[in-house]
Amino acid sequence: MSKLCLQAKLKRIKFTFTPTRAGRIHYLTPEDVRVLLSRLPEKLWERLRAVHFNDRCRGKRTAGYTNRGRREIAICAFPASVSCSSYTSRKEGCSPNTFGAKRGKQWPRLAIRRFMLYDVFLHELGHLQIIDPDAKSLRRKFASETRADEFSKHWRRKLWSKHFDHSDTVHNPPSPHELMDSTKEDQSSK
Repeated sequence: MSKLCLQAKLKRIKFTFTPTRAGRIHYLTPEDVRVLLSRLPEKLWERLRAVHFNDRCRGKRTAGYTNRGRREIAICAFPASVSCSSYTSRKEGCSPNTFGAKRGKQWPRLAIRRFMLYDVFLHELGHLQIIDPDAKSLRRKFASETRADEFSKHWRRKLWSKHFDHSDTVHNPPSPHELMDSTKEDQSSK
């Protein structure tokens, strides 16, 4: 597919922003999402119609969700200072280190962005995947929580398996330098 054609298909996806309250911020931008989508096969995101950046995280319980028709993804705003360790502790093979953070500490902004893009967004995109096209109910037609987790883990590993040449380091796994900095920071606080 030509680069021009891909850009046109990515531009058809609508992005909306809801203002945030109480010190929460949007960690991702439409450009972050477009870069990620451009790295994936089109068949994985062809159903996607819109991405909403809103402030409906219900405290910190919800990082993202899909609409009932499974065509739109919402990514929630988070506090400016946050640790996302509680999200990663529930997932097999996933830790704060995966994104460049340290367990029990405030996460660096870059680590939160990586988590929101390469875990939350990919997970929600996993929910848009049709598993059983003949199913009568939406619940059985689309990917469940388990399948969406598998989807995000698979594509994160695949995309991070080789270096992606981009000026924004969010699109690559944490560098050894980043991981060393967080270890040094941890040791100096003792």
